[in-house]
Amino acid sequence: MTFQYSRGFAHQLDEQDTLKDYRQWFHFPTNAQGEDLLYFCGNSLGLQPRTAKQSLDAELEDWAKFGVEGHFHGKNPWFHYHKFLTQHSAEIVGAREHEVVVMNQLTVNLHLLMVSFYRPNAKRYKILMEAGAFPSDMYAIESQVNFHGYAYDDAVIELQPREGEHTLRHQDIIDAIETHKEELALVFFSGVQYYTGQLFNIKEITQKAHSIGAIAGFDLAHAAGNAYLKLHEWNVDFAAWCSYKYLNSGPGNVSGVFIHEVHGLNEKTPRFAGWWGHKEDQRFLMKRGFIPEPGAAGWQMSNAPVFGMAVHKASLEIFHKAGMENLREKSKKLTAYLEFVLNFVQNHHPNLSFEIITPSHPEERGAQLSMLVKENGKALFDHMTQKGVIADWREPNVIRIAPTPLYNRFEDVFALGEIIKSFQL
Repeated sequence: MTFQYSRGFAHQLDEQDTLKDYRQWFHFPTNAQGEDLLYFCGNSLGLQPRTAKQSLDAELEDWAKFGVEGHFHGKNPWFHYHKFLTQHSAEIVGAREHEVVVMNQLTVNLHLLMVSFYRPNAKRYKILMEAGAFPSDMYAIESQVNFHGYAYDDAVIELQPREGEHTLRHQDIIDAIETHKEELALVFFSGVQYYTGQLFNIKEITQKAHSIGAIAGFDLAHAAGNAYLKLHEWNVDFAAWCSYKYLNSGPGNVSGVFIHEVHGLNEKTPRFAGWWGHKEDQRFLMKRGFIPEPGAAGWQMSNAPVFGMAVHKASLEIFHKAGMENLREKSKKLTAYLEFVLNFVQNHHPNLSFEIITPSHPEERGAQLSMLVKENGKALFDHMTQKGVIADWREPNVIRIAPTPLYNRFEDVFALGEIIKSFQL
């Protein structure tokens, strides 16, 4: 498609959008005049679904009505509340239902998964990951290798982009796995790199890791609800993600976990155990001896945090109705239009100099473009904020912009272009 830089063209694209009505399902921050702000920050915190309050209120009402009996007699019995989230979570990440469970928070889950899947020995003890990963991932990996008695600089291989480049070449990842094939225990990457917005080739990274005898795991915080995933088909060993970015489930809310059935259905797979992961039909017998619930549910530790899960349930129902394939197709088009608008504005603005460091190929990015602003980046970001744009600043000079297909319009993208165009030093 040949794009045009005009409000009329953007409006035409919105009229053709089969997902356009989903925008009405979300609350937008507003300015002092009550007008919706331009929200491009779904990669940090998604907007609140209008159905979230209703879903949460239903559980509060059952608590008031039943007290502890809400575990069994509520509208959505709390005893197995996580099951109400399983089907739609599995749809989002391309998994079988028994391979997915919602529990805890993201970094907690990554540590629990490392217990199962980072099993170093004298020969294989190293972890390959991208340099500049999200800090929580770096801290988790560092503490894990230290826990096993290794030094970070020895046990962790951080893969850097080539000199003068901002993103990793896929072949360089594959080559690095081959180079270290005798010593790798784990290949651990993000699905979408938080800073650059690069979408990694999860399928081929997993295949290569398995070919040399390593485990493949992923942090999908910026990929779940954003990229089109097929974790079961790709034979990913494990993954975890948060629910508050593209999944629109509220600040700090619960995390999802994927464990491939080859591990999840094997009760001998090592893990840290808790009573909510014990076999459900024997959980209240209160006996010694842990018997895991089959599948990812056997990694649960504690009771479901129902109120947070109620909000997550509301959001997952929206994703189910919209469909990840449909959302991904709109996302590609919306992000491509953002790329066009940003480049158009730069070409017509003599004092604006930036580089889009997110890959241009649609299969190598999700719903995010990262602008590396060469001069006056913070001033540009502050200008955008003052003009009603909510985006994201990352030191030292990157503005992250996420056009989210569930609630962003093509006209939003054009309006953003006009605001950037009006920037004056």
